[in-house]
Amino acid sequence: MNLQEKAGQLSIFSDMTRLTPKTQINPEAGPPVDDNLAKRVREGRLIGVFNGFGAAGARAIQRIAVEESRLKIPLIFGADVLHGLYTVFPIPLGEAASFDLQLAERTARAAAIESTANGLHWTFAPMVDIGRDQRWGRVAEGSGEDPFLGSALAAARVRGFQGKSLTDEDSLLACPKHFVAYGAAMGGMDYNTVEMSEQTLHEVYLPPFKAAFDAGALSTMSSFNDINGVPMSANRELMTGLLREQWKFRGMVVSDYTADKELVMHGVAKDDREAARLAILAGVDISMQSDLYNLYLPDLVTSGDLPMAVVDESVRRVLRTKHLLGLFDNPYRSLNPEVEKQNTMTPQLRAIARESARASIVLLKNEDNLLPLPKSGRKIALIGPFANDTLNLAGPWAPWAKPDHDVSVEQGMRAALADKSLLTVTLGSRIEKPIDGGIDAAVAAARAADVVVLAIGEGQDMSGEAQSRTQIIVPAPQQHLVEAVAKVGKPLVVLLRNGRALALEGAVREAQAIVTTWFLGTETGSAIADVLFGDYSPSGRLPVSFPQDSGQQPYFYNRRTTGRPQGDEGPAFKARYREVSNEALYSFGHGLTYSRFEYGRPQLSAESLAWNATLTITAKITNIGEREAEEVAQLYIRDRAASMTRPIRELKGFKKVRLPPGASTEVQFTLTRRQLAFYNSQMQWGAEPGEFDVWVSPSATTGVSERFELKAG
Repeated sequence: MNLQEKAGQLSIFSDMTRLTPKTQINPEAGPPVDDNLAKRVREGRLIGVFNGFGAAGARAIQRIAVEESRLKIPLIFGADVLHGLYTVFPIPLGEAASFDLQLAERTARAAAIESTANGLHWTFAPMVDIGRDQRWGRVAEGSGEDPFLGSALAAARVRGFQGKSLTDEDSLLACPKHFVAYGAAMGGMDYNTVEMSEQTLHEVYLPPFKAAFDAGALSTMSSFNDINGVPMSANRELMTGLLREQWKFRGMVVSDYTADKELVMHGVAKDDREAARLAILAGVDISMQSDLYNLYLPDLVTSGDLPMAVVDESVRRVLRTKHLLGLFDNPYRSLNPEVEKQNTMTPQLRAIARESARASIVLLKNEDNLLPLPKSGRKIALIGPFANDTLNLAGPWAPWAKPDHDVSVEQGMRAALADKSLLTVTLGSRIEKPIDGGIDAAVAAARAADVVVLAIGEGQDMSGEAQSRTQIIVPAPQQHLVEAVAKVGKPLVVLLRNGRALALEGAVREAQAIVTTWFLGTETGSAIADVLFGDYSPSGRLPVSFPQDSGQQPYFYNRRTTGRPQGDEGPAFKARYREVSNEALYSFGHGLTYSRFEYGRPQLSAESLAWNATLTITAKITNIGEREAEEVAQLYIRDRAASMTRPIRELKGFKKVRLPPGASTEVQFTLTRRQLAFYNSQMQWGAEPGEFDVWVSPSATTGVSERFELKAG
């Protein structure tokens, strides 16, 4: 390979020939390859393309690579498939609320089947950033605020995307992102700087990446942010020292979109040439979209400013990954238009979408057992901008969703009702703008109904990349709508559409029933109707804490204690705000069902845990309600005294159990010294002898604790 061809294998570009969502799903012949792309492919100036769709079109591009280029190296086709392609599953944050690892693996597998059928080999997912600040829009793409849950879901999604073998036609190469600490952007502002201790980095933000790599992920994406003044695209300590040398990661690192070029704006590179040199020396193998590597790597090597060995090693990583994907043996794998027809928006995919959507719904509040609603005999007023909306079902990073194939809340409810005439629909307001006469119409509809269902919250363009918010509240026109409708005095059910935890206010907060529906995707309306009318008892649990007020951000349950924590003796001179207590409105792990569960006190197999032994914790759970339901039992610990301050609670396990009325079961967890370890002042992982509290509880703020002691080794 000559230097220019090597640089080409380290460069990837958006596929403008197939980028538009309007591209026909199953074209009999691919769209024409434009002259510029064809020229790049013939000259070997790219590893592949991303965010283009269609097997036939990809096949046409691949043919040029393997038949007309000098080296005949096959291309790789990638895309941002975070929660489905055409069949859209709940946003990852919503799916995290299911606390169901098998389900997460199955939805990733389903997404892989549809995506590979449409000509893809590589997804820039899962997003495994921990989101502790709900002002950050990209919270929607991750698994919430907890590293244990985030790590478990990261591994499950990698397994689902990649399947049994990377060479299989339906295997989709995973790319956990964004390496690293992107979720800790200061003030929750996207792309902002990050100031972070080594302890927090290693205990909170790195574990999901390590779990994803241990599960077999062979690529990762560097993040936009800096950490303590060093932009990640130039961070050799983390991308080479930690990732390659300590963790022995053998895969490839791709920059985020033009992130290498942005080293100039960060102020660490004087020009684009230096940015290219810093990025590849740090460990960024592939330049996305900026073209810096094609433009500058050959000259950097020939001038002696960059060792050839560095370029060669990056090229080896890329070629090895293509080999492991089977592209050299079969460059046309996953590029079959007939398979595309068979595996796109199938009934099986839609069934998984409905299953995952209803499992993601969280019932926050249900006063007087208002829910479930009867399917007959009561007039229902469905009010709000999302009542019949299909444009805001998918959520962020689902640009290829098909609204005309998706199920709105109205459609789902009408399909479930025995008497369709019992349901009336009134918008009342737009998402962020009022409607002339809208509130009057909504009030009239509420007066004529027996119960009001309010479909309110965020539009899908209010979450995701570049959608940070200072006030994480229901938009003002909708809040005004709810306040007016509430004065009618009818029972209110709030259906929240949201890509983050929200600070609920006024009549929204005081509604008799509050249901968090996130962005649920293709089968939104069907899943919501399943829950509203009791065909499915809600089983979701919050993966993020709902604050009392926006000003509490960043807020997360596993915060460290202070020397002046709040207590029963009063608020003065304690760690709190003047306006609210230092508590969540709805805590991490919270969620109700249509039944009630009673927890017994945790039972420990011993009073102490020997240094190299295992401690077993069991707890009896009884369904004391009147219907079958699922419960998520959660295991938490607290290190009572250590050489460094520790979180007030840490999730260390969870189990989802289904019980009929009156039935009991014992959930069992195990703990070892390794699970009690933390990143200490010597910058090493280690456990310390001492006392620990342990809970088996339905949320991060409930339950009765027991105590055990970790003995010295």
